Amino acid sequence: METTAITRKKKGGKTKHPKQPAGTINAWEQDPGSGNQPDGGQLIQEPAPDMSATSLPTAIKNPAKAPAAGVYTPGTAEFRYWAAAASLSRGSAFWSVQLPGISWEVGKTLPVDLDHGSDLNAYYDRVGLRFFHGIVGTRTFYSGESPDVINHEQGHAVLDALKPQLWNAANLEVPAFHESFGDMSAILCAMQVPSLRHGVLAETGGSLYKSSRLSRLAEQLGWAIRQSDPSDVDADCLRNAVNSFFYRPPHTLPTYAPASALSSEPHSFSRVFTSAFFEGMANMFHITTNKDEADLLQVSVDMGKILVAGITAAKVVSAFYSQVAAHMVSAANALFPNIAYGQALKSSFIRHGIISVASSAALAKLKMTAAAAKTMTAAKDKSKDVDRMRLHVAEYDLGMDSILVHGVSEPKSFAIAGATLNVGMVTPQTDDEAAKSFFEDLLRRGRLRVVKNNVAMSPVVRPGLSETHHESHTHELQQEGSEYVLKRVRIDCGPWCGH
Repeated sequence: METTAITRKKKGGKTKHPKQPAGTINAWEQDPGSGNQPDGGQLIQEPAPDMSATSLPTAIKNPAKAPAAGVYTPGTAEFRYWAAAASLSRGSAFWSVQLPGISWEVGKTLPVDLDHGSDLNAYYDRVGLRFFHGIVGTRTFYSGESPDVINHEQGHAVLDALKPQLWNAANLEVPAFHESFGDMSAILCAMQVPSLRHGVLAETGGSLYKSSRLSRLAEQLGWAIRQSDPSDVDADCLRNAVNSFFYRPPHTLPTYAPASALSSEPHSFSRVFTSAFFEGMANMFHITTNKDEADLLQVSVDMGKILVAGITAAKVVSAFYSQVAAHMVSAANALFPNIAYGQALKSSFIRHGIISVASSAALAKLKMTAAAAKTMTAAKDKSKDVDRMRLHVAEYDLGMDSILVHGVSEPKSFAIAGATLNVGMVTPQTDDEAAKSFFEDLLRRGRLRVVKNNVAMSPVVRPGLSETHHESHTHELQQEGSEYVLKRVRIDCGPWCGH
């Protein structure tokens, strides 16, 4: 694991190095699975990590006691602990450099539960990261064993720390972007592993935008889900960052669809932005001087800076994808004026329909200064939520005429939107339309719980809940005096198919 050593000063000017666990450990390079098989992942050895050694520290709370550091055999509890610790430390090391001075929303340290119950699941809930075990046939799978899954969930906490206004925003593109950021986090963190960089360059011949060990996410968990629901995930992984999905306004899509099609469900719709990101990163690598492992590492760091700046600058509006993408292009031009990163990203976002060709003139007028871009990479909006708006919901038979939601009414920076399927750009929904689409989508997917007079009920029940993990709702209507307010309670990544 490549990280920069962190040092602290003692009183009197002497340097104090953070305490490191002694020994070497076994860990997975990226995932325990390989392609369409649940096994075959690459094992690596590295120094035992110190999860407290960055400005974004994590701490494994379950199990409560860390085993002695050592080279343990996969399948043992000791191996799972240190494999997870290595992934968490890698993610913290990468993102703490990208986000200096920013802390977790949950507090100083992000708590981690490696086995929260029986489910093919993982989630982040502003309390910490929760991972699970699931039994398929005679085998038990642990979601917290996979670096892909670990760094995806950690990515939710990172984005929440960077832009907490997204947490409650009632807009279909926002939760999908959260899922995309989780996958982008997994990809960028994986690129910090030297053996993976060498492996993916050999596998792709240097043409990065090909299906590979880097683009395929969570192969083992995908295999486990595929045994009972073969159409819900890709044939060789959970999701693949190399895909041909083209932007469509999510409110025009079905609520559910097989993995081969696009739906409004956040994990499904996330694939549009993730693929544009991955293709843009491949374009960036293509224009490097040597196109070698060192250049690939540098591209991952540069992309992290561009991504953070784009997210920080973007306004929380209904067409959120296009706003982030446009600001990423602008940030790339400002941060790297002598490298054609901006054109590399612009091309990928246009090819996936996130930025329409008809928006090109407006995009050209968006010029972020280098100073502003650098400030964006270390900035955090102090506001915790976007403004509330009233939404009329009498037709849903919830026992109330209206509710308060956190709308997406921030003023746009510029007139840029995604592409239509023929000519021109999409006309974004109004604030009220976007909130109503989001709310009805929650109802259809059984993701809403209503808390009324301290009694909870679900208007639409989801089938097949885990025996030990009964709650799968992501949002609640919570009573505040005479009002009911829509609030998010967790970002639930399982069942990963979204059903």
